[in-house]
Amino acid sequence: MQFHMTPGSCTTGIHILLEELELVFEVYLVNLLAGDQDKPAYRALNPKGTIPTLVRDDGSALTEFQAIAWWLARNWPKKGLLPADAEGEARVLEIMNHAVGTLHGQGFARIFTTEKFSSDPATHEAVKARGREIIEQGFAVMDTILAGKEYAVGTFSIADAALFYVEFWADRSGIALPPACEAHYRRMLTRRAVRQVLAEEGYRV
Repeated sequence: MQFHMTPGSCTTGIHILLEELELVFEVYLVNLLAGDQDKPAYRALNPKGTIPTLVRDDGSALTEFQAIAWWLARNWPKKGLLPADAEGEARVLEIMNHAVGTLHGQGFARIFTTEKFSSDPATHEAVKARGREIIEQGFAVMDTILAGKEYAVGTFSIADAALFYVEFWADRSGIALPPACEAHYRRMLTRRAVRQVLAEEGYRV
């Protein structure tokens, strides 16, 4: 398989899952600042120009974090990255979508890509402030869910990989995590796959 990713981005979560599953794959770096996502070769794989993209053994490309994570979990079920029951699977998807859609898509996106939310520089600080509010509110929700648990649904799942990358962003951005989220983040940092991925992507653990 070919994994198209950007170090330190949301693709870190998928990178972790690939390593947890001990799969064989080739890494292709997508330099967002250089505009690699808009080049014809990449657009041929992913017309949306987004990351991550996973080109599977049959040559077909799969995009979107949630879709790739779910596909990996379903195709390697013995690893237990997705609960076997409908309730457990729904809870995993609920948490993963909150991390990707709300914390990332509405919160951190306002901080990292402020200009996409407003073309007026005079409003950028307000946009970032709103992003931080969304992040703090989002983590407060997750803190309640994580309370008393080692992982999002009790055992490690694809939801934890999604949650980790936004916790990582919070840590790198100086945003304090609430207690249960902080404990989850520190626990994730002890996993072999997480430490390996961060080292490969150029971060000190």
